[in-house]
Amino acid sequence: MNTLPATMKAAVLEQIGAPLRLSELPLPVPGPGQVLVRVAAAGLNPLDTKIRAGSAGHARHPLPAVLGIDLTGTVVALGPDVDDLRIGDAVYGMTGGVGGVQGSLAEYAAVDAALLAPKPKDLSMLEAAALPLGFITAYEGLVDRAHVHAGQRVLVHGGAGGVGHLAVQLARAHGAQVFATGSARQKTMIENYGAAAIDYGSTPVADYVQVHTGGEGFDVIYDTVGGATLDASFEAVRPYHGHVVSALGWGTHALAPLSFRAATYSGVFTLRPLLTGQGRAHHGEILREATRLADLGLLRTHLDPRRFSLAEAEQAYQLIENATATGKVVVDVAAATQA
Repeated sequence: MNTLPATMKAAVLEQIGAPLRLSELPLPVPGPGQVLVRVAAAGLNPLDTKIRAGSAGHARHPLPAVLGIDLTGTVVALGPDVDDLRIGDAVYGMTGGVGGVQGSLAEYAAVDAALLAPKPKDLSMLEAAALPLGFITAYEGLVDRAHVHAGQRVLVHGGAGGVGHLAVQLARAHGAQVFATGSARQKTMIENYGAAAIDYGSTPVADYVQVHTGGEGFDVIYDTVGGATLDASFEAVRPYHGHVVSALGWGTHALAPLSFRAATYSGVFTLRPLLTGQGRAHHGEILREATRLADLGLLRTHLDPRRFSLAEAEQAYQLIENATATGKVVVDVAAATQA
């Protein structure tokens, strides 16, 4: 710790909805089971903007707050009782930015070691920062809940989205035949990730169920959109053995169509381990699987080409809020550190 600075720069939210302000904060000290990470990049998600706006009742963060859920960086110090990480390790994880846990929009973060995994060797720090929340959400739905396997027909709603494009790749890695809904302009992207693209704007549910499953329905449907799309999933799932999973099942939905098919439903709430402390080690396990797939060339990320330093984090948030991002928005924290 003697070679480390006493303070660090961080993008701080002082009031709900206010612009982020670059501030100087005391350097965090890793506690039991934690490591100190020099942050290289912070991956931002639409959820980050909702937390900033105070509109995510399930994901509150007391103020003043350092936001940023996804992180990549290098371990620079170890707290007590850390056995499986070493100083100098390149790591990544879904590590904070909610529930009072410091986020990744800072030069350093004290992180629960259980949340971390080795960074994929062939992905840059910025590319790896685009993975944690999206991949964990995809994995909890497809693997933990639906037990996806070879020979199944899997439908991903929102196949070009932050969770959706990772769910497509994960289902394919498990041997499934994958289909994904999206807009007409997203067709090429969806196909590049290995799924058959379905234009949700021009193709009725009954039509694509008939065309792609012979009317039987899909074995697994992963909804990353919510609302009416989740309702449509109940109409498109295969009877008896079909399973619908949603990461946005927060509305009021009629279960009759699902019940008449004798199919099943699961919800995914990826923030739960961060908010409760339960199940954090599983998040580290999931990301080790992401690393394995990425190192095999079976998992790619999709970044918005624009780059932002820590001092420009507010502009990164605006890009997401204005719905003009064309991929995952990542803040290059290391660029600010080196400036």
